[in-house]
Amino acid sequence: MSLSVALRVAQSALAARQSETATTSRNIAGASQAGYSRKSVLLSTLVTDSGQSGGVKVAGIGRTTNSALYSTLLTSTSVASGQDAVLSGLQRLEETIGDTKLETSPAAYLGSLQTALQSYASDPADPILAQSALSAARNMATNLNEASDLVQSVRSDADADISTSVDNINALLSQLEDLNSIIVKGTQNGADITDALDTRDQVLLSLSEEIGITTLNREDGDIVVYTDSGVTLFETTARDVSFVPTSTYQAATVGNAIYVDGVPVTGEDAIMPISSGKLFGLTELRDKDATTYQSQLDEIARGLIEAFAESDQSGGGGPDQAGLFTYSGGPGLPPASTLITGLASDIQINVSVDPDQGGNIDLLRDGGMAGAAYDYNPGDLAAYSDRLQEYLSAFDEPRVFDAGVQLDATDTLTGFAASSVSWLEAARKSADSDMEVQTVIVERTAQSLSNATGVNIDEEMTLLLDIERGYSAAAKLIAAVDEMLDDLFSTIR
Repeated sequence: MSLSVALRVAQSALAARQSETATTSRNIAGASQAGYSRKSVLLSTLVTDSGQSGGVKVAGIGRTTNSALYSTLLTSTSVASGQDAVLSGLQRLEETIGDTKLETSPAAYLGSLQTALQSYASDPADPILAQSALSAARNMATNLNEASDLVQSVRSDADADISTSVDNINALLSQLEDLNSIIVKGTQNGADITDALDTRDQVLLSLSEEIGITTLNREDGDIVVYTDSGVTLFETTARDVSFVPTSTYQAATVGNAIYVDGVPVTGEDAIMPISSGKLFGLTELRDKDATTYQSQLDEIARGLIEAFAESDQSGGGGPDQAGLFTYSGGPGLPPASTLITGLASDIQINVSVDPDQGGNIDLLRDGGMAGAAYDYNPGDLAAYSDRLQEYLSAFDEPRVFDAGVQLDATDTLTGFAASSVSWLEAARKSADSDMEVQTVIVERTAQSLSNATGVNIDEEMTLLLDIERGYSAAAKLIAAVDEMLDDLFSTIR
């Protein structure tokens, strides 16, 4: 090896060690940054014109990756985010149940009404017991009204959160477009794009929280992003994600669908429905879980109106009419075995029995709220309790409920109300359990990815020692070449 080649080798080694030192320092500084991946210097051998090895050169900066773990993290994050949205909504719906000791559920209020009527039936002449029974009935109706209001509040909040999530998605896709452009151009120009790749991965991870995604890597560092159902979210440019929020929700309100590049991905008309991410969880809550619970409340309300209905006592064969409990469609009864959407928010005490509204509280004992032909106690006997006993029997009479509310279609009013409480509690517990499992999966996957691609300070410090030894060796080589050159020049002189 000539002295000039030896000097060139030593100089290239010093330059390489300098790059390695800077990159190692960069790794140490980024060790605590979320999403930072370990960087390394890529070296290649320099070859002289004569074919001899002439040192090394820095070919670029490499980045440690693990595509399998990263893909798993994207998927598990999407699933966890969707489950979290559902769980949060179910926890709010559970406010209609409350602590069992507080007895705030519709089933508990139904039990209180039954107890009050039993007391009243034991002494039908007692006006205080009559007032207590009427108060329990009023509380029952109010409880259903408030529970229905809460359900619609949960749906409205979910709708608002969907709008926020869509805005976040569009903002993230815009960032992704800028980063992707930088990466593609940098790859073509041979620039260091590793930090941009780290940032793009973090943007994709944030995007996966909002909506389930899959990715496809192409040449020059380009990337394509699809929803988990296959709709294109990003390819060279960001695709528009659109949603029209609904400001006010009632039981019959149907929330709007979400569109990706004009394709519906939620709702009954969804061609390629998404199956994970916050958007999925929020739409499941808004359109399925909350509406199912609303339907159960509506069926409890219909059961109450049926249970307390009055029949014609005059022999005229008149139709059954609403009694203690009625609704805006009264005095006729709602269709049997048929869900009336929003009935829980509409149920109320019959005005004719409510003294606060000019009614006669004795009609609770005697009947006749639907008119004189429906009077069960025409003699106005103070000790008459038959009608009150009929009320009590009605609580445990088998009824046919709508089959689409995810409960037993044939049950007593008391049993149906209790089943509704159990359904909501079971749904919340299931969502909570699923969330715990998915959280562990996300945490372990993130930790595994960090272990595989992140920075280990101890390893970096050891590497610095190796670089220092390499630097020292290169310096000694330069010193040796310098001495040889001095000797050569001395001989010439």
